[in-house]
Amino acid sequence: MSVEMHRDAQAGDELPGFAAGPVSRLGLALYCGASGDHNPIHVDLDFARAAGMDDVFAHGMLSAAYLARLLTNWAPQSALREYAVRFVAITHVGDEVRCSGRVLERFEAQGEARVRVELQARSQTGELRLSGVAVLAVR
Repeated sequence: MSVEMHRDAQAGDELPGFAAGPVSRLGLALYCGASGDHNPIHVDLDFARAAGMDDVFAHGMLSAAYLARLLTNWAPQSALREYAVRFVAITHVGDEVRCSGRVLERFEAQGEARVRVELQARSQTGELRLSGVAVLAVR
């Protein structure tokens, strides 16, 4: 779907899905450098095990970035008015992050048409990892 095609979006419309992954150790190390989040629990197996985890796991903000990419695949970044996520569960090495969105409502605010979109990031087995909501201007 083109980034301009969302202008006719109505409640109930589904955004085109987006899948990322599988999450790899290399990807986590690269994300550490790109994000500046060098928490060793995401890249150091010994540290993760000492913290009671079986393995390292993905940064929550990595999946939040995948949800943001779902939005910007559907609408231009300049249309984004609000974006919030809630971390629900850990994304493990090997997981594929599958992102989806659905228009909840269309409304007017500050002189422009907007849509509120419900967002979800799930594992390949369907387990919810992140949920969220975004508001976008409709152009």
